[in-house]
Amino acid sequence: MKMTYKFGPAYYAKLYYVKMLFLGIVMSIFTQMSTAQANAEIQKNVDLIVQGRYVVTMDAENPVIENGAVAVKDGVIVAVGRADDITAQYTAPKTVTGKDRVLLPGLVNGHTHTAMVMFRGMADDLAFMTWLKEYIFPMEGQFVDPEFIEVGMNLACLEMIRGGTTSFVDMYFYPEKGAEVIESCGLRAIMAAPAIDFPSPGFKGWDDSHGAAVSFVKNYKSKSGRVIAGFGPHSPYTVSPEHLGQVSDAALALNAPISIHLAEDRAELSLIKERYDSTPIAHVDDLGLFRNKVIAAHVVHPTAAEIKILARQKIGVIHNPTSNMKTAAGVSPVPEMLKQGVRMGLGTDGAASNNDLNMWEEIRLAALLHKGINYDPTVMSAPTVLRMATIGGAEAVGLDHLVGDIVVGKRADLIQMDLSGPHMTPLYDVISHLVYAVSGSDVVTTIVDGTILMEDGKFLTLDAEKVRADANALASRISQALKEANK
Repeated sequence: MKMTYKFGPAYYAKLYYVKMLFLGIVMSIFTQMSTAQANAEIQKNVDLIVQGRYVVTMDAENPVIENGAVAVKDGVIVAVGRADDITAQYTAPKTVTGKDRVLLPGLVNGHTHTAMVMFRGMADDLAFMTWLKEYIFPMEGQFVDPEFIEVGMNLACLEMIRGGTTSFVDMYFYPEKGAEVIESCGLRAIMAAPAIDFPSPGFKGWDDSHGAAVSFVKNYKSKSGRVIAGFGPHSPYTVSPEHLGQVSDAALALNAPISIHLAEDRAELSLIKERYDSTPIAHVDDLGLFRNKVIAAHVVHPTAAEIKILARQKIGVIHNPTSNMKTAAGVSPVPEMLKQGVRMGLGTDGAASNNDLNMWEEIRLAALLHKGINYDPTVMSAPTVLRMATIGGAEAVGLDHLVGDIVVGKRADLIQMDLSGPHMTPLYDVISHLVYAVSGSDVVTTIVDGTILMEDGKFLTLDAEKVRADANALASRISQALKEANK
């Protein structure tokens, strides 16, 4: 017997609903697969993505990004934003995680003599001119040669990479050898070739030292583009007016920067007054030096009128608080110079007068020192001082078109700081911690031009053990020579 089934409208309605549900599921899966495939196809390839729980950009329009990231291609920052957005839009063979880390621009050391790390701790607790003329100049004459520069600069680069300094202005002997080391270790630098009126390492006096400086600036070509050649006349009390004029003319003709010690010590003020009836800054301005791009180190003793000159001439001034305090040179009127619009950066000076290349010490000291001597806790705020070590310092030394902040189009000079230490807990204000709480040992990653120089505290461009061994071997020979000389 054949059975006949009759289905009512309710049955067909349910069947239609099931069919549409199944079709919707299939279409949803297809859409998700298509979207994922489309996203994969439109994701842009970059070389590197660097993340941070906080990204401190030093860009006034977007200063701090929580859970942020930076995309890098060909050494250039191509995107800055939230990590989710960056990873959705970009793919890279290498991603540096940002867990418990703050990402910020690499630090700019505006004044140092890097190879002088080999004189670290050799002459302490002395008056400035005594320290310079009776200890430093004689030791340089006896020991500084190309090997000294290579060994010392490798050690200095190791120290700076470890501490998050990515750019620096160096003024020291044998700049060609120094440039070789910088190219190899991966940092960025302005190399100011030194010149002075009396005998110095490799030179008999002014004519050959200045001639070598001109040759270096004229002929040096950085393979990487990270090293800029410049002039380094020592100071207005060691270089005559005629010779400073020669430097000014040469720098103007070659479009090269000048780094010079200026108004550093009261003894310098007395010498310039006695010789030229002037003050150091007014003296070099009268000579036409400020027609050039000048990086003036120290500027501890400017007059009110000279501060206006510095601002008007757009001179970069580098504050070296540790060195100036150690030599009792005085305290630079940084708050007033900032108020007047002077371009201000920070520097360590050489390790012979510091005794390290730790920019975080300069940052913290600059913030605290001026509050104390001015009896004003509002001066030199944390953001102000951090700016001096980054984009402000880059402006002062003429590198702000390349580095100093994390914005699209700038070179990828970046560092990560570890936030997991007890001294970083709790965290209410990341910029406050970067000025008042961190130390150089908190740096975990250092990147220059998109190349990782240190990751998780491991050096990738230098053999740290060999660098330290070479430095200790050279130091032993120097110590032995000094002992024999003092017999």
